[in-house]
Amino acid sequence: MKYLALVAALASPAAADIEDGRDLMEAGRFEEALAAFWPAARSGNADAEELIGVMYALGLGVEKDEIRAFEWYLRSAMKGHPGAQSGVGWYYEVGLGMPAPDLVRAYMWYALSAIGGDPDAAISQEEVVKKMTPEEIAKAHDLIGDYKVWMYPFR
Repeated sequence: MKYLALVAALASPAAADIEDGRDLMEAGRFEEALAAFWPAARSGNADAEELIGVMYALGLGVEKDEIRAFEWYLRSAMKGHPGAQSGVGWYYEVGLGMPAPDLVRAYMWYALSAIGGDPDAAISQEEVVKKMTPEEIAKAHDLIGDYKVWMYPFR
């Protein structure tokens, strides 16, 4: 069994770094967690990017920075990470770090997150739609169609 874990770790060093980083976060060792995530994130790993976004959003081991958090979430979201997509949706919904909320994009990101498998995204989508006009909903569905065929071509 240890052999299989070793083979998996060698086959995917980024996955091992991410798991190490998660363990470090759980232990409250945030600076070390960031160092563990960094190589994978720099290589474009969506999980690592999303976790760095969480760290900036909450100020864990770094100075809290909504703009940097959003940027890390967005990098991950564009790769189809459902958790990051919900995060981006929330930033658009509340307008955090932006001139104003953008409910069209919030709805779009929540919908993409739900398609990607985030069970809470559908709830967020139901709540944001209550604040939208029919025209905004239609525009969001246009954007969902544009992104869905690119992110989830087989769904």
